[in-house]
Amino acid sequence: MSTATSASTPTASEVVANLPWRWRTQGAIFIIGGLGFMFDAWDVALNGFLIPLLSDYWNLSVGQAAWIATANLIGMALGAFIWGGIADVIGRKKAFTLTLLVFSIFTVAGAFSPAFSWFILFRFLAGFGLGGCIPVDYALVGEFTPKKHRGRVLTAMDGWWPIGASLCAFVSATLLDVGDWRLIMLVMIVPALLTVAVRFGIPESPLYLASVGRYAEADAIISRLVERTGAEVTTWTHDVPTAGATDASGASGTTAPQATDTTAARATDTTAAQATGTGDVTGAAQAPVKTSDSAGTVTSVNKQLRAASGQLVQLWQYSAKTTLVSWSLFVSVLLVYYAALTWLPGILKKQGMGDQAAFMVTGSMTAVGILGVIVSALIVERVGRKWVLGVTSIVSALLLVGAAVFIEASGSELTFAAKASIIGFGFVVQIAIPTLYTYVSELYPTRLRGSGFGWASAASRIATGIAPLVFGAFMWPVLGLTVTFILTGLLVIVAVVLMGLLSRETTGEALD
Repeated sequence: MSTATSASTPTASEVVANLPWRWRTQGAIFIIGGLGFMFDAWDVALNGFLIPLLSDYWNLSVGQAAWIATANLIGMALGAFIWGGIADVIGRKKAFTLTLLVFSIFTVAGAFSPAFSWFILFRFLAGFGLGGCIPVDYALVGEFTPKKHRGRVLTAMDGWWPIGASLCAFVSATLLDVGDWRLIMLVMIVPALLTVAVRFGIPESPLYLASVGRYAEADAIISRLVERTGAEVTTWTHDVPTAGATDASGASGTTAPQATDTTAARATDTTAAQATGTGDVTGAAQAPVKTSDSAGTVTSVNKQLRAASGQLVQLWQYSAKTTLVSWSLFVSVLLVYYAALTWLPGILKKQGMGDQAAFMVTGSMTAVGILGVIVSALIVERVGRKWVLGVTSIVSALLLVGAAVFIEASGSELTFAAKASIIGFGFVVQIAIPTLYTYVSELYPTRLRGSGFGWASAASRIATGIAPLVFGAFMWPVLGLTVTFILTGLLVIVAVVLMGLLSRETTGEALD
């Protein structure tokens, strides 16, 4: 897409991207967004702690209990897709607020479920909100973060995940002293309170506002960002789309954008003429037609469906090898992680441990992952993506198999070897996962990077959503814990071999 901008006047997106980092400005957005991501992790980890508690409460079989995790994870897969279209219509801030409310309200509603079927419905709906919260959260933080810091900031967002999972374990274990599973779920009213911080602490993304033609609002927010960060910029431009253009699918689109100058002095004006800085918009651009949010959401989701099918074809046409490697790595590595996170509390309880002791061991496994994220950031550039990912993926799978062997050989008191294997797994797998995210995103060119990463992530969500049923109803009861984790680990080895044979090292490459 071409732009007609002055060589000396930056665009609005360039202004935001080049602002100096200030903790009281972009840092506050990172913390609020990070807290949202932390509660996402909390809610996902909650599945593993609910399985043993509800198995006792409703006398569930292992296969029935598996629906606790499956309903939530399938809801996440659907939510991740649907909320993207909603956020493009109502804005990042509103979407983030709504996703927080949805997963918070339905998690709390689950605490009052009169029957298991109602509980499963509420877990699905909570997952629907949760699945949208994660990508909208990342988009919101990323659009406010200066490009100089964006890589480190978005990597640091990963660190909120083990924090949330660990807090879930430790808080849940503590609350069992004074209540039952219902009290553990009622804690999730806290994310709803976070929406107050979102309301007053995060403005709407100016990049989103400009993309939908709300230039005066975008200018007002950019002016405040410039003032709060102490940047020395007073004038910027907007790329205004021409009217009547359509995309390949026939939907209204944008082509040949025109640049319009906007000054900070005019940023608070509310008319379209004032927003352009010249009293009118150059070229064929017109004010966007106002449509209802509900109609716009349906249109956006329909466009997403058409775009998604086209993206999928493009990914396999670009490189079947790259796409095969990406999907296999995402599915296998995250399958191993979610298998441990979802089932470890139940496995330990079946071994004879009490609920609180099982929760504390699981919390220790997730807590040490914080160090894993830090180590990943320190070594991934020096050692290389493929080596770090390949070695840590296989080692984490081996440690999980070792944990199964040592757990089954233990009594109600875990041996040192069992504890070491569990903690070691939690550390190593959190080196692998951030490296996986980095590596897969770099395998694709810029035009396919988002869809390549998104489809690999979608494949893993579907797999991890179905896996609890397969694991709980067949593999664990029939094959035993050790054989089950051996088969899961073999998937990791196959994925790593495919990576070694079919994909390149991306360390040091300039992004295409």
